[in-house]
Amino acid sequence: MGKKKKNKKNSSQKNGITKLVMQFLDDAPNKSFTYRQIAHKLNLQDEILKRQMVAAVQFLVKKNAVKQVRKGQYQAVPSFQKYEKGVIDITSRGNAYVSIEGRDEDVFISGRNTNKAFNKDIVNVYIFPQRKGSKVEGEVVSVVERFKTRFVGRVDLQDKFAFVVPSDPKLHKDFYVPLSDLNKANDGDKVLIEFTHWSDKTDSPSAKVIEVLGKPGEHQTEIHSILASYGLPHEFPKEVLEYADQIDTSITADEIAKRRDMRSDLTFTIDPKDAKDFDDALSFTALENGDYEIGIHIADVSHYLKFDTVLNDEAFSRATSVYLVDRVVPMLPEILSNQACSLRPNEEKYTFSIVFIIDKNAQIKNQWIGRTVIDSNERFSYEEAQHIIETKSNEIPEHISIRSSSYSVDDTFVDAIITLDKLAKKLRKKRMSSGAISFDKIEVKFNLNQENQPTSVFFKESKDANKLIEEFMLLANKKVAEFIGKQDPPKTFVYRVHDEPNIDKLTALNQVVARYGHSLNLKDHLSLSKSLNQLLKDVVGKKEQNLVDTLAIRSMSKAEYSTENIGHYGLAFEYYTHFTSPIRRYPDVMVHRLLEFYLNGAKSRKQKVIEEACKHCSKMEAVATSAERESIKYMQIKYMESLDQDEFLGVISGVTEWGMYVEIIENKCEGMVRIKDIPGDLYTFDPLHYSMIGVNTKKTYQLGDEVTVSIKQTNLEKRQMDFNLIQASDR
Repeated sequence: MGKKKKNKKNSSQKNGITKLVMQFLDDAPNKSFTYRQIAHKLNLQDEILKRQMVAAVQFLVKKNAVKQVRKGQYQAVPSFQKYEKGVIDITSRGNAYVSIEGRDEDVFISGRNTNKAFNKDIVNVYIFPQRKGSKVEGEVVSVVERFKTRFVGRVDLQDKFAFVVPSDPKLHKDFYVPLSDLNKANDGDKVLIEFTHWSDKTDSPSAKVIEVLGKPGEHQTEIHSILASYGLPHEFPKEVLEYADQIDTSITADEIAKRRDMRSDLTFTIDPKDAKDFDDALSFTALENGDYEIGIHIADVSHYLKFDTVLNDEAFSRATSVYLVDRVVPMLPEILSNQACSLRPNEEKYTFSIVFIIDKNAQIKNQWIGRTVIDSNERFSYEEAQHIIETKSNEIPEHISIRSSSYSVDDTFVDAIITLDKLAKKLRKKRMSSGAISFDKIEVKFNLNQENQPTSVFFKESKDANKLIEEFMLLANKKVAEFIGKQDPPKTFVYRVHDEPNIDKLTALNQVVARYGHSLNLKDHLSLSKSLNQLLKDVVGKKEQNLVDTLAIRSMSKAEYSTENIGHYGLAFEYYTHFTSPIRRYPDVMVHRLLEFYLNGAKSRKQKVIEEACKHCSKMEAVATSAERESIKYMQIKYMESLDQDEFLGVISGVTEWGMYVEIIENKCEGMVRIKDIPGDLYTFDPLHYSMIGVNTKKTYQLGDEVTVSIKQTNLEKRQMDFNLIQASDR
């Protein structure tokens, strides 16, 4: 391994000389220099380096980055005086693309020109002259900011040093680690390393081991590796736990006196059967005039989570709870998340509430927002609430009961749940008619045994009980955002925003679904949303459902947090925020604090500070989502390895230049058939039609095609599963 790296030294050195020359000439854009002057200014005394400098100048002349103004005199071309800054996305093959704000097209970077950049770093890019009709190309000049400096990999121990081979397929350099920095790691161990430096004289970045994660393939090792690779903690610091343990969580008469007392109202929660943190509850009162008073009560986390404390710093750093297949990594310590802030039945709790007066047509006649105290009377699971909605019965059978046996529910709860369901359906109908888009994508879940081995797969679907809670949480979030957003003068607030979809991706989606007899109306927002909802409804239960769901979601912009309100496209709301889950989302805590400030008459908070916090929370949400997806991928591979089955029926769920992704129909596990493994011909990738086409036979494999596959190989460490293609439908 060491010898291979030495062979690349000269190439790396030449690239370094080229950049030095370009930087020097760019710094003096109005002057020209001879070879001798350039060598002198760069302090190049070695004859080999001087020759490399001459070659570098000639290379830059060919690239039209440098011009010869007179014989032997060279000067930077003016258009190359400035570099552009962007975020680099390195592919698993080593090449990269840099996205630059304001540019429609990403800049292609060859693998040899990534210049010490890691994936997602902010980099300065030097853009080559573009030929007409060709793609924009360039090279990384420097790294402006590292996206992260900690990485997971496996130790490859040598006699006098070690390399750590990174697990991330987008990292294409092994890290050099001196034996003194191994931190007792052994050969083959999976470790977390800290990048230290990258010398111009070496081809490999240097690092030190900061944690030994364990032996590859072991469950705890792999789960901790997922957390570590995304910079997520698996436990709270000691000082944070000590601080949390000292918080006074008692309910006091003095504090109750400051709040609206709603402890006598009929109140209950509806959550997953295995939930431990209940951050929202509903209260229900039927009024004499036929209207309803409905309270949406949210755990008052900000009462306990005080600013400028180690607890708040830790919560802000995490920004969100992370839900892996076998555990939750909470934003808050258990004493708050599962105890003091959890709206458990028959326990008085502090809440932040929005209370509506709603008529039987789901019209809002009045609303009140403020701090409250409640006492939840009952806890229901989604399955129990769904049973009540479907049967109108108060008898909960044993097989869905969260208790140890069947039981009877008081009729007042049955009436409340049935009425709330009717109102929720009317709210949903209004929302959909306004242009909201309905994504009911099926979630894959695993049943695990005591050793965390997956024993079976099940699919989580959204039913009426889920949608009941969803509609009232959406209503609360919308009305809270409107309450602040419509004030004059405007006040700084945290909005959950969602931009309009990518029209190119929608056009591509329309081309794909046309193969199945579907179509989209791209005329305007309302036409699009109605036709998209109809499409999502029409494909339910059909082989193309997951394909269409996935491509439709990919066509949408990503929702994020911002102080600049642009509305929420997917929900068709002009104002929207996140108010209802402060136990697991820090932006909700921010919303509660701002609400309290403004309800008390405070002036608008500084936008810059809040906006920076919004960006951090959006970033951490994306990190958490990536970690959750990787844990699912890990468990899918583990599950597939356990099956005593040779062949699987699947659907082509993705097509790329290096192969086809295939999703197994019965369990939704996904793997790849690499392009070199497609039998019978040499295949090429057709990006316009999301297909593979045989050069000689013209046989085509497209998104949505059914195929039969077998497992070729699996790699738990890299979360990769390769398939052999056995059979496909004829085309």
